[in-house]
Amino acid sequence: MNLSRRYKWFVVGVFLAFMLLHQADKLLIGQVLGDIQRDFGINDTEAGAIGTGALIVAAIFYPFWGYCYDRFARAKLLALASFIWGATTSLSAVAPNFGSFFAARASTGVDDASYPGLYSLIADYFGPKTRGRVFGLLQLTAPLGFVLSLVLVLTLDALIGWRNIFLLTGGLGIVVGLVIWFGVRELPRGRAEPELESMPEIAAHHFDWQAARSLLHKRALIPLFVQGFFGVFPLNVITFWFFSYLERERQYASAVVFPIMAGAVLTMSAGAVVGGYIGDRLFQRTPRGRLMVSTTGVIASTILLFITLTLPMTAPPLLFGVMLALTGFFVLFSGSNVAATIQDTTLPEVRSTALSVQYFVENIGAASAPLLVGALSTQPGIGLSNAILIVCLITYVLCGAALFFAVWRVPGDVLELRAQMRERAAESQALSAAD
Repeated sequence: MNLSRRYKWFVVGVFLAFMLLHQADKLLIGQVLGDIQRDFGINDTEAGAIGTGALIVAAIFYPFWGYCYDRFARAKLLALASFIWGATTSLSAVAPNFGSFFAARASTGVDDASYPGLYSLIADYFGPKTRGRVFGLLQLTAPLGFVLSLVLVLTLDALIGWRNIFLLTGGLGIVVGLVIWFGVRELPRGRAEPELESMPEIAAHHFDWQAARSLLHKRALIPLFVQGFFGVFPLNVITFWFFSYLERERQYASAVVFPIMAGAVLTMSAGAVVGGYIGDRLFQRTPRGRLMVSTTGVIASTILLFITLTLPMTAPPLLFGVMLALTGFFVLFSGSNVAATIQDTTLPEVRSTALSVQYFVENIGAASAPLLVGALSTQPGIGLSNAILIVCLITYVLCGAALFFAVWRVPGDVLELRAQMRERAAESQALSAAD
């Protein structure tokens, strides 16, 4: 199947729109949390449970989505996920009480678990040389989704209220689902691998349990799963609680909060692309390249976040904003490189499964993050600032330690996959000759 460069980037654009709007919908909860607490009369612990509920549901569904993506057409399943996003968000918008709102919001975790198939399909559009920077571009949607959620709240909350904002984003989810259903083509698994990309026809490979069990023998995957357990704690804590932290503890007005968060998001966005680009370049020199970039990002984020959150409450907002922007630049260095490393080390027919396991582990760890910070913040002498700092720093240190092990062990996995792809190239050549 010959695909034009224009069509490949059309698909990237569609997935960017899907992930951007989905992330904005997902992150809206943090921006309107005060309104929701007032409407339903709930405290910080109950508010933290809202985020935790969706993360738990997502964790449960990751293995299911991973299996389905490796067995069936990924594009159609992504369209289905977009429809589910639209439906569950709309249900949360019309919930009459906290119990029904909690249940509806938790159900949004079903579609939150849909990203592994997207990355697996994109890996069949773009080969290893450019995969990291494309993944980095897709991961721009996390920080830009945060900005979009802020814009939606600042411009629409006073006019139509948080419920109608959720109805808007839910409707957009259904529209994007239609675009994916009719506009995105499925590709043979492994199509973009260097050994197979020039083949007129490649042998079809689909999920099987033997290939899935082989994931347990990958040298770098277990350390990557461990780092995933701890690595997403800080991002989940910051996206869920940081808006409230700036208003309540720093006592910044909305007019001050927006430029501070916008500056951090811009640098975070730049960091996602830069991290993916550097990872691609270093990967061409050494199989350890991508994870070296990931480790650098975690170390820098740890140091800079500590400095930022320990600035005195009397520090000028400009200084706080500059430090937060510097921190943000390194926060997403690891995301695209870890996802690309999983593609670089696993067979095409189990890549969604491998990434689903990664995200499953991440969500199991991150599910407790909003609730943990909320519970810590209510303890005497701690407060929201210290709760955020404690949780983020401890998990960043543990994440960095796991990445060191993965850096050491990854070369063997990369070389093993390249040998397997050469065997498949020979198999495809034999298939073409027989025809």
